[in-house]
Amino acid sequence: MTTAQAGPILSVKEIHVKYGNIEALKGISFEVFPGEIISLIGANGAGKSTTLRTVSGILKPVSGEIFFKGASIKNLRAHEIARQGILQSPEGRGIFANLTVLENLEMGAYTRKDSKAAIQKDLEQVYMLFPRLKERLKQQAGTLSGGEQQMLAISRAMMGRPQILLLDEPSLGLAPQIVEKIFEIIQTINKSGTPILLVEQNAFQALKISHRGYVVETGTIVMSGPAKDLLKNEGVRAAYLGG
Repeated sequence: MTTAQAGPILSVKEIHVKYGNIEALKGISFEVFPGEIISLIGANGAGKSTTLRTVSGILKPVSGEIFFKGASIKNLRAHEIARQGILQSPEGRGIFANLTVLENLEMGAYTRKDSKAAIQKDLEQVYMLFPRLKERLKQQAGTLSGGEQQMLAISRAMMGRPQILLLDEPSLGLAPQIVEKIFEIIQTINKSGTPILLVEQNAFQALKISHRGYVVETGTIVMSGPAKDLLKNEGVRAAYLGG
């Protein structure tokens, strides 16, 4: 895989985050460059999802810096960060269960100020990526299968026209054939020009589609490098790849 040679679109520097007296992140630093898929891998409770929630403004770091396109976003609120194009598909999907599929997609475009025609064009792009959703536009989102709900969560984020897409555990609880489809679609989204920051329990699948990866343990990054190298690393294989 090759990536654009430019400055980072997202730069996280020495962020510390606490839940009460518990320090969840202990000085995490990483970068995402244009065109990249970057994976954060690690055990449950390592701090991966906390990192995404901090980047998207849901949590505030007690120290450290977060730069997006060279400008600090550390003190911005979550909706201000979303308006800048940092959009997240959260762990557990977070869809609006009582709204229809179409209404969920329209909610994804709420920060946009452009025309209805532009929004409709992006809806058509979503339908191309996820034909199943087009078949279920009037269906209540809560009645979708787990895989369809994950497709909807990603599509809703895409409707905001992300400058960078944050994906938190997109394969969680899904059947293997659906997992494979989701990862194919993540690659398609990336190839269309959207950088992706991916948190994923399925470390093998995540690294297989990523350009680079970071290994997170107890709130710190203990290893990083090209994804193909991490896949071959004996320590990573033993801890996260099943041998």
